[in-house]
Amino acid sequence: MRKQHNNVQMAINSRILLLSIVVLLPICSVSQEMDNSSLGIKAVNLGGWLVTEGWIKPSLFDGIPNNDFLDGTGLQFKSVTTGKYLCAETGGGTIIVANRTAASGWESFSLWRLNETTFQFRVSNKQFVGLNNNGNGIDVVAVSTTPGKSETFEIVRKPDDKSRVRIRAPNGFFLQAKSEVLVTADFAENSEWGDNDPSVFVMKNFGGLQGEFQVTNGYGSQRAPQIMRNHWNTFIVEDDFKFVSTNGLNAVRIPVGWWIASNPTPKPYVEGSLQALDNAFLWAKKYGVKIIIDLHAAPGSQNGWEHSSSRDGSQEWGKTDENIQQTVDVIEFLTARYAKNPSLYAVELINEPRAPGASQESLNKYYKAGYEAVRKHSNAYVVLSNRLGPADPREFLSLASGFMRSVIDVHYYNLFSSEFDSMTVQQNIDFVHTNRFSQLNHVTTSNGPRILIGEWVAEWKVKGATKEEYQKFAKAQLDVYGRATFGWAYWALKNVNNHWSLEWMIKNGYIKL
Repeated sequence: MRKQHNNVQMAINSRILLLSIVVLLPICSVSQEMDNSSLGIKAVNLGGWLVTEGWIKPSLFDGIPNNDFLDGTGLQFKSVTTGKYLCAETGGGTIIVANRTAASGWESFSLWRLNETTFQFRVSNKQFVGLNNNGNGIDVVAVSTTPGKSETFEIVRKPDDKSRVRIRAPNGFFLQAKSEVLVTADFAENSEWGDNDPSVFVMKNFGGLQGEFQVTNGYGSQRAPQIMRNHWNTFIVEDDFKFVSTNGLNAVRIPVGWWIASNPTPKPYVEGSLQALDNAFLWAKKYGVKIIIDLHAAPGSQNGWEHSSSRDGSQEWGKTDENIQQTVDVIEFLTARYAKNPSLYAVELINEPRAPGASQESLNKYYKAGYEAVRKHSNAYVVLSNRLGPADPREFLSLASGFMRSVIDVHYYNLFSSEFDSMTVQQNIDFVHTNRFSQLNHVTTSNGPRILIGEWVAEWKVKGATKEEYQKFAKAQLDVYGRATFGWAYWALKNVNNHWSLEWMIKNGYIKL
């Protein structure tokens, strides 16, 4: 498992200033006027519940065998005989060599996990390491884009030093670095693990993802159902909705994954998250809480992050019409299921698609189709996310202007940028009052979309801050984000990192609503 600090950074690095757009079904007018019941959203995100994010609850991964070998884990291998790293020449498409003195992209291999000891290795150009079936059958290459038996390997670790490994090929032999330019799968001898053994490599593990794919595939089909259902049944419960309703909040944003709408549930995911969402709607109705369904993980992953359930950091969403239609079907399924529940407040079509992999063209196509899918069943708000990364925060304003009663959703964190590295307490507070206020004004237009701060947190890069200083920082954000004409949502309700847990912040007097 990755160290928690790195896991937090990777998992939340994508939650940089982000824009999304929310649209309300036309009822009888194209006016941007909004009824009073739709104002003043004070929400919290139920992050880490129905879509796993390991940094939120690291213990969920503790029981996975070899849990440092999860899908997407990056590995590098240095031959003990050549003293050089294994490398997919040109990034893939040809042979594997052992001649690099330093390791970076071409020398890094991303795991696809089959079980706790058996894996496939994906290289930077997305081919898989395998044996050359067109030649002598022992040369090691990276040419196939579809892994099969010839691309399946076993990692054997030295019992008393897990960083020293041997790699057993599908032909039963071990890989060996015969020379710097010749790596073959034909070493049959037993190993003493010495530095004169060409089948021994020193492995460097530089971490990876801890999302839904990793946790379910890590536990495997026998154990994952019980593990996940226990998590869903205990992480968020009815009392949490009571807590929301009695502590100045009136809504929750619930991240879900695309597999929630599939029957049967595709492997490695497991059935049960839909029943948990059903419970959420029952509890929300009981306590008068609004729900924003948020498609946090789209098929193929829209951003390559763990919270969109990418297997290995790849981003494949939106590249085909079939993929877009599959996503639309998820939205229609969810909307139809909950359309008659009074707590259904909004449906977010997708969370944080990342440029340039998710193109504006594919998003426009999807947003129009997704919008219509919601409109077949419900008057719920429809949330359209702007693309992650360098993009105009008004990127979808023209599209939003064509819809009635639209709302723009922005995510603000005083994190993940070097400009915050050396800021003092007061500078952070001033940044909220000036810069964030200005950014809100920038996306607020006369007679146009209203504004929702869909994600924010009272956490920063200030070291050793006092409780009083955290209180001032939280209050500054509440003061400014309270000006948003639609409301805000804190990330998240529960988290092992205290300041990321609104429950902890409220119970310990750091935030007062």
